[in-house]
Amino acid sequence: MEAFASLPIGELASLGAGLLLAGVVTGVLAGLFGVGGGAVIVPVLAELFSHLHMAKGLEMQLAVGTSLAIIIPTSIRSFQAHRARGAVDMAVLKAWAPGVVLGCFIGAAAASLFRSEWLKGVFAVFSLLMAARMLFAKASWTIADTLPGRLGMAAYGVFIGVISALMGIGGGTYGSLIMTLHNRPIHQAIATSSGLGAIIALPGTLAFVVAGWPHMSELPPLSLGFVSLLGVALMAPVSTLVAPIGVRLAHGLTKRKLEIGFGLFLAAVAAHFAVSLLL
Repeated sequence: MEAFASLPIGELASLGAGLLLAGVVTGVLAGLFGVGGGAVIVPVLAELFSHLHMAKGLEMQLAVGTSLAIIIPTSIRSFQAHRARGAVDMAVLKAWAPGVVLGCFIGAAAASLFRSEWLKGVFAVFSLLMAARMLFAKASWTIADTLPGRLGMAAYGVFIGVISALMGIGGGTYGSLIMTLHNRPIHQAIATSSGLGAIIALPGTLAFVVAGWPHMSELPPLSLGFVSLLGVALMAPVSTLVAPIGVRLAHGLTKRKLEIGFGLFLAAVAAHFAVSLLL
C-alpha cells in the first residue's frame, strides 16, 4: 500500500471525498441523461491516479478501465428505473447490442494505438455539434424520420461501442443523439440509451483487465489490470444509489427543458476535452 501510505492524511481524505462526490454526480447524470457518467469519472480518476506512485503514461488507461467498471451497476440501475416507467424501446436496444459488443472489443484493443489527443478532439467536436442541435432544437436537424434497418443499426452499434470503449463512457450520449437525429422523442432516446451502459461496460471492463494484466507491477495497489478496485468500491455504490433521482428529474421535465439540459451537459463535456487539449 506504499502508493497510498505516501500521501498525507488530508490529501487522502480530499481524494476520497472527491471520489464520493463524483459518484453522486455520476449517478444523477446516469438517470437524468441516460449516460454512464464516464465524462465525469475519467477526469476525476485520472487526477487521483496522477498523485499515486505508478508508471507514468498509464493513468488514462487505468481511469478508463475503472470508469467502465463503475458504469456497470450505475447503468443497470438507471435502465431499470427508466424501463419501469415504460419509456425504453427494447427493439432498438436489441438491434444495437451485437454491434455495440463487437465495437467494444475493437475499441479496447485499439486503445493503445490511437493518440489520445486525436480522440479527445473528435469527441469535443462531435459533442459540441450535438449540443448545438439540442440547444437550438431545430426539427430540420433530423437526418431521417425513422431509424435505419438492420445493417444501419449494426453500424451505429459498432460506432457507439468503439468510441465508448476508447473513451471510458457508457454510450448513452451517442445513443440518445442518434435516436433524436432519427426523430425519436428525447425522453425515449434517453431511457433507451441508458441500457447501453452495461452492454458496453461489461466486455469493455473485461478487455481492460486483460490489457492491463502485464502491467500489474506498475499499477497502484488493489488494481486488477487497468481497473482500480478501490475506485470502484468508493464510487459504484454511491452512483448506483442516486441514479433513480436523476430518472425522476428526467421524467419531471418538459421535452424542451430536457433538451436544453442535455445540450448544456454535452457542451460542458466538449469544453472539458477541448481544455485538456490546450493544457
